[in-house]
Amino acid sequence: MSSNKKYWKSVEELDKNSSIVEALRNNEFVEEIPTDEFLGNNDALSSSSTTRRDFLKYVGFSTAAATLAACEGPVHKSIPYVLQPEQIIPGVADYYATSVFDGFDFANLLVKTREGRPIKIDNNTIAGAKFSANARIHASILSLYDSMRLKEPKIEGKNSTWSAVDSKIKSSLVDANAKGGQIVLLTNTLASPSTEKLIAEFVGKNPNAKHVVYDAVSSSEALDAFEAVYGERALVDYDFSKASLIVSVGADFLGDWQGGGYDSGYAQGRIPKNGKMSRHFQLESNMTLSGAAADKRLAMSTANQKQALIHIYNVITGSSVAVSLDDKFKSEVNKAAQQLKAAGSKGVLVSGIQDKNAQLLVLAINQVLASEAFSTSGTRQIRKGSNEKVTQLVNEMKAGSIHTLIMSGVNPVYTLADSKSFVEGLKKVKTSVTFSLKEDETALLATIAAPAPHYLESWGDLSLTKGTYSVTQPTIRPLFNTKQFQDVLLSLNGAGGTFYDYLKGNASGIVSGSTWNKVLHDGVFVGAIPASSASSADYSAAAIALAQSKASEGFELVLYTKTGLGDGQQANNPWLQELPDPMTRVSWDNYLTVSNADAKKYALSNEIVANGGLNGSYATITTTDGLKLENVPVIVQPGQAVGTIGLALGYGRKAALKEEMQVGLNAYSLYKGFNNVQSVTLVKADGEHEFACVQGQKTLMGRGDIIKETTLEIFNTKDSEFWNEQPMVSLDHKEVEATKVDLWDSFDRTTGHHFNLSIDLNACTGCGACVIACHAENNVPVVGKAEIRRSRDMHWLRIDRYYSSESTFAGDNERKENIAGLSSSLSTFNEMEKAGDNPQVSFQPVMCQHCNHAPCETVCPVAATSHGRQGQNQMAYNRCVGTRYCANNCPYKVRRFNWFLYNKNSEFDYHMNDDLGRMVLNPDVNVRSRGVMEKCSMCIQMTQATILNAKREGRVIVDGEFQTACSNACSTGAMIFGDVNDKESKVTKLAEDERMYHLLEHVGTKPNVIYHVKVRNT
Repeated sequence: MSSNKKYWKSVEELDKNSSIVEALRNNEFVEEIPTDEFLGNNDALSSSSTTRRDFLKYVGFSTAAATLAACEGPVHKSIPYVLQPEQIIPGVADYYATSVFDGFDFANLLVKTREGRPIKIDNNTIAGAKFSANARIHASILSLYDSMRLKEPKIEGKNSTWSAVDSKIKSSLVDANAKGGQIVLLTNTLASPSTEKLIAEFVGKNPNAKHVVYDAVSSSEALDAFEAVYGERALVDYDFSKASLIVSVGADFLGDWQGGGYDSGYAQGRIPKNGKMSRHFQLESNMTLSGAAADKRLAMSTANQKQALIHIYNVITGSSVAVSLDDKFKSEVNKAAQQLKAAGSKGVLVSGIQDKNAQLLVLAINQVLASEAFSTSGTRQIRKGSNEKVTQLVNEMKAGSIHTLIMSGVNPVYTLADSKSFVEGLKKVKTSVTFSLKEDETALLATIAAPAPHYLESWGDLSLTKGTYSVTQPTIRPLFNTKQFQDVLLSLNGAGGTFYDYLKGNASGIVSGSTWNKVLHDGVFVGAIPASSASSADYSAAAIALAQSKASEGFELVLYTKTGLGDGQQANNPWLQELPDPMTRVSWDNYLTVSNADAKKYALSNEIVANGGLNGSYATITTTDGLKLENVPVIVQPGQAVGTIGLALGYGRKAALKEEMQVGLNAYSLYKGFNNVQSVTLVKADGEHEFACVQGQKTLMGRGDIIKETTLEIFNTKDSEFWNEQPMVSLDHKEVEATKVDLWDSFDRTTGHHFNLSIDLNACTGCGACVIACHAENNVPVVGKAEIRRSRDMHWLRIDRYYSSESTFAGDNERKENIAGLSSSLSTFNEMEKAGDNPQVSFQPVMCQHCNHAPCETVCPVAATSHGRQGQNQMAYNRCVGTRYCANNCPYKVRRFNWFLYNKNSEFDYHMNDDLGRMVLNPDVNVRSRGVMEKCSMCIQMTQATILNAKREGRVIVDGEFQTACSNACSTGAMIFGDVNDKESKVTKLAEDERMYHLLEHVGTKPNVIYHVKVRNT
């Protein structure tokens, strides 16, 4: 049967006595309409004999607002090219293949440029380009146009020149070599063969020099373990598409674990094919993207995770190391271990526990399984940092033994837990240089602050995995007086030429069998991929040592990186600040995530207030050595393991950030010993924090056919009518399917193109890449924290996150089926509304459904919204008078109203209020004015460009050419866009699939967006 289980989006919804939540459900706009803000003062209307009251009565508030706004329409002057650049055709986009690695995020990309301006990031889909852009990389296009970037080199805080910088560094090196002082290059992981060769040459010319690699978010223990066994400092690049059973112990591999990028392979096994799909066990403390996707999730502390890992090791290898696992977890952990053993080579285990012994056990387990998903060929080269060497460097700096320190791609004053020691040591360094995009915390204290170019302005090469080679190429000339770290290194080495020349020469020895031009065109090259050979290791001793680990005293604090800000490099990026976190749906903040049981114990709470905003308690946390972080906001997080709390890194920055972006608290201060797990005590603090949270906004009012899901067993053994039940209505006193009853006549849509967008709930991980891509493509404005609190977010695409009331789908159905009578029904459903300690999670992207029978179109008094022949619900912005009738009549709550002018408005001081920031705007899409409605257009500009290109080239459009921004950004294949009139297209087959359903199908809107029933392998 279909799922009618109770879903809830926020803890506050479960309070049956909450009149505020009930009011919010039934009111689209929760605050009084700010009439005066739109109409201005009486003088503005003094020329009219009509009173303001009559004016509003007869014309309507929104019409008046739009009319007044229309009087202020801007006039733009265009200046033509005197001599048109040969490569640029006005109105036609150019694409450049490139790759990016900033020390944390990495991807193979196509960059879209218009008239010489990079305006959008796309994924490079050529063979060999395996890493797709996440939300942060999609947003990095906006960081190129950040007006807070460092624009000139500075010496001692004063503007200088590159010649002065070059001279000062060279004289410092001469002095260091003469006096025997140490020279240190401190960089992030580079993964660049050419840069690493340059550094090796620099060290060779300076006998007292050394290179130290520092990753702000460390993977050192996993690197140490792999190096001990395989002799190489690298990470395994797992292929989850080859696994039928996945066991993850504290590894959020759908998030940022080991750099991320595993979601594509994972999704391949999660879509049921031929009655089969992979099974996924997740053992974790924080609720993560991986935990949300898992078939079975166990919420447990890291201490218990270590014991669980030892138990799995015992089962797989036949060892008998003593285990002290909590009784409540033994059965499920043993079940996971036995199934993993039975899966053999089709099973894989991963772990994010930051302990070398734990990582050694991971290697041992996968070796015994002979796991196909675990391959030591093609290892990841994106983490090389050493905690030990970084700690040693800080001690040497404090001792005064470092003469010259040259930094690139790092900000240790912000990211080091013991940054005070680093600052103390930095004062004893004679010459310190930092190459940075921003005048960040470290640049402010360094002797020389050297402005580095953005990766879209740079040349470079990358070897993200062993055996692969990719090129970074500039897509625009440098916007400021910047210089690459590599060009400076060339000068310091006494070499002539540019880094481009050096790069091209070095590449010739790597891309044998290909050419430089071809690699530059493709962006990637795949060569021979050697495997690493394993040596012996004492795994039993590692297991025994791990078993001696002690549990945290007090609370176990688990530090993590959020989908939005990651390690904090792009904290000045408003797209990322406003991106709601997939789990908590909070933007513009970091916070403590606390379990419901612990929240009650310490009187911590969240509540939705009268204006629709979410408020929460504050807490103060203190580490065992007395370090405090005071007044940290608290979010009550279902699924958080009892006795643990979570806190995101990457927030709390101040330097080189606009005031609006200076949010949150710096959790790096608690990242002691580079360990993401710390023992802390927690005390409630006074006051309430105001969150910008969208989880209680735009709800679909609890209707039961929003999320449809079933189990793999039912999917395989029952007809689709059982698990994908069709809504029925009464027609002539007979029950018929709702889809066969229409209020309007249908039209023949079989001629020409007709677009559908398919969304597979099994493949969607909630990563948010589609949301940022939509922002970039469609010039979606940023509104800020205060407006988000007022339910006025402007996201054209949102990813709803639902919690289920029971921990298992089967348990939900069983309770419903045992209901007997009205009183039993009321009490049972009331109980089912209470959140489980570990609820299941579903993500659902929702945008305009482009209904063939659209309720918005029938109520628009000026025909501003209408239906096109190709299935798109279109918006004529210059016709819209802002009545908002369409928004009121939309059952999906996907229309947005421009309460203000967000472009060139100092009240919204984000990229659209900045001449440089506006360079990111897409000229193919209007920037909307105040007082009009906007929404997803199904990227009509992209579909029309595809049609025109094919027409000009005189060919038929092939399947896969039609794309929207969201489908193009989706790396898991959850979103597929295409023409359903092409009977061979992928989207046509998906539209005919038995898992297909429409959102709120019983309403009869006949959407062109289709969803697929979520199947869990429980």
